[in-house]
Amino acid sequence: MRRSLTTLFFFLAFAHAASAQSLFVSKVWSPDNGDGTYTNPIIHADYSDPDVVRVGNDFYMTASSFNSAPGLPILHSKDLVNWRLINYVFRQQEPLDAFASPQHGGGVWAPSIRFRNGEFYVFYPDPDRGIYVTKTKDPAGEWSKPLLIKEGKGWIDPCPLWDDDGRAYLVSAFAGSRAGIKSVLMVSRMNPDATSLLDDGVMVFDGHDAHPTIEGPKFYKLNGYYYIFAPAGGVPTGWQLVLRSKNIYGPYEEKIVLAQGKTAINGPHQGALVDTPSGKEWWFIHFQDRGAYGRIVHLQPTVWKNGFPVIGSDPDGDGTGEPVLKFKKPDVGGNQPIDNPADSDEFNDSKLGLQWQWHGNYKPEWALPFPQRGVLRMFSVQNPDGFKNLWDVPNLLLQKFPAEEFTATAKISITPRFEGEKFGMIVMGLDYAYAGVSFKDGKFYVAHSNARDADKKSAEYDNVPYLLTSRDFYLRVKVSAGAMCVFSFSVDGKTFTNVGVPFKAREGRWIGAKIGFFFTRAGKFNDAGSADIDWVRFEK
Repeated sequence: MRRSLTTLFFFLAFAHAASAQSLFVSKVWSPDNGDGTYTNPIIHADYSDPDVVRVGNDFYMTASSFNSAPGLPILHSKDLVNWRLINYVFRQQEPLDAFASPQHGGGVWAPSIRFRNGEFYVFYPDPDRGIYVTKTKDPAGEWSKPLLIKEGKGWIDPCPLWDDDGRAYLVSAFAGSRAGIKSVLMVSRMNPDATSLLDDGVMVFDGHDAHPTIEGPKFYKLNGYYYIFAPAGGVPTGWQLVLRSKNIYGPYEEKIVLAQGKTAINGPHQGALVDTPSGKEWWFIHFQDRGAYGRIVHLQPTVWKNGFPVIGSDPDGDGTGEPVLKFKKPDVGGNQPIDNPADSDEFNDSKLGLQWQWHGNYKPEWALPFPQRGVLRMFSVQNPDGFKNLWDVPNLLLQKFPAEEFTATAKISITPRFEGEKFGMIVMGLDYAYAGVSFKDGKFYVAHSNARDADKKSAEYDNVPYLLTSRDFYLRVKVSAGAMCVFSFSVDGKTFTNVGVPFKAREGRWIGAKIGFFFTRAGKFNDAGSADIDWVRFEK
């Protein structure tokens, strides 16, 4: 399907957003302590299933994005501690019609990123369709249209390896929910140009006995050994396993190289092995599942002992590491400035900030940058047929929680055109809540609304509304430890009134809770009211 000119315009606007950005220092979370050390997590946001590749002095990361659009994030770093979101692989997820409505838990699962012969490759699975590959020479530029190289339900977590003899292979796993089997790893032959798989694969490891739910494999060849790094034991409670063999098809030796130990960092696993430009240091990037906060990203020092990596610290010397919370930064030959993934947005640019994603494939007319006024203008969108709650509404403009505790405040001006239009600042997950401004009987009202078990089509519950005396107002949500959220509003930006009761945020399907905005209406009209978001600012 050919891209429209409008889609191409938005692709270019998103893809080159990083080039115009200055350094961003978050007010709510930065891992760089400024004294040569860092504190985990290096990204306190939901970048699930991270994979990293080093190219020269540059590090590039990708992660799962599931049903969100744009999808497949690309992040860049010079020191493995300070990361910037620079691009997405695609603006809209294919098949376009399928992802026009939210496909919760579907879409992009654990991807891998590699560099070969001047080109970057990202391999990713769609558990309902198969394994895709996309490539580019410029990770901040346009990526190729994803190519389906293996059709099949439940084929997940692919990672390639190009061997010394020119042959290519792909390691992958299975999703039991789709394939009917799980906890095994397989290796398939692959065309060296990564355009197809050449066979149906060979099983190289069965984790049922000691390493259940083994998945997320990453493939490396070092010092004549094939290594497969793979998490096992389940997302919140598991460990990092490493397999090694002289033969690509095994048999493989096995060793647990990272586990929670006596730390508070649960389920430390699934990520990437990478070295520094000098080759003198090794590091491992992995996630930790924090429920409503998502799967946040940690960095662990890594050393080699008896042919296996020891990740993190190893207080008892048994070769199984445990995560560190604070450590010396990687030696990359110089200090790098503090730079964090963006959270606040002044909406002054001609493109939407990369921190924002929609809940499904988007339409440009849902929200347009309006740089001459320094706002993002959102338009009300008709709710889907059979509307129960916002779970199946794609026009939710959201970003990840950026820290454990923060306050997000937005300045809004609304121009409604029809009765029943509603603009809201929302915390979205399996349960959700928002402060919503509605237009009724020629007046504005603000109220706290929530839906419990939204995925089960439960109806929203609305609290008693307050009369809002101005079309210009501020909405705020304060998030405290434990993902407790309190919503409030103001007409002057100084005195805020709480609405509703405290709400405990809840994760979505395979993702953390998200925060953002929506603008909806019940009826079908040939025009729409608008809401100008002047800015949103995240502070302690």
